Amino acid sequence: MKIICIGRNYIDHAKELNNPVPKSPLIFMKPSTALNKSKEMPYPSFTDNLHYELEVVLRIGKHASPVSKEDALSYVSGIGLGIDFTARDIQSRCKEKGHPWEKAKAFDNSASLGSIVEFKREYEKDLEFHLMLNGDKVQLGYTKDMIFDFSTLISYSSQYFTLEENDLIYTGTPAGVGSVKKGDKLIGYFNEKNLLEVSII
Repeated sequence: MKIICIGRNYIDHAKELNNPVPKSPLIFMKPSTALNKSKEMPYPSFTDNLHYELEVVLRIGKHASPVSKEDALSYVSGIGLGIDFTARDIQSRCKEKGHPWEKAKAFDNSASLGSIVEFKREYEKDLEFHLMLNGDKVQLGYTKDMIFDFSTLISYSSQYFTLEENDLIYTGTPAGVGSVKKGDKLIGYFNEKNLLEVSII
């Protein structure tokens, strides 16, 4: 199982971090050890600026290598919400030096994953999701606002990496990312349904 992540897939998020808007999907990956299905996220000892990034997550249901945009959605077996946790201070230092981001993005438990539900094709253009932090809404996203839609992400990724059953694609985060501290509670909603809960410990 591998975790494919998409960066800067919402224009407002790219702007809030002063990043250019990509002309093709920006891909990075996390190892299987990054996956965290529990409701607790240990605060890493190596960062002082841990950020949340709520994302819609696609689960791949069968072997795909490569696939067309027209067929891409037939390879999805489920959908849910996840949080791409980022050590923002480390990421900033890596970017300044032109180094890869793995230390900031791919560490243990950095990919929280909530419940997976049945995938419906209309979610590609008609899905609202949001994140609550200690009772305050901090992120709100709509899949219609994605720069690259689900079909594009699946097809594009499959040109480079064979997609296998149970692989996950984190499809990018909307604006509103921010820091968390120990004791914080994050709740993710998918069309007003609670699919994700994570407490920072």
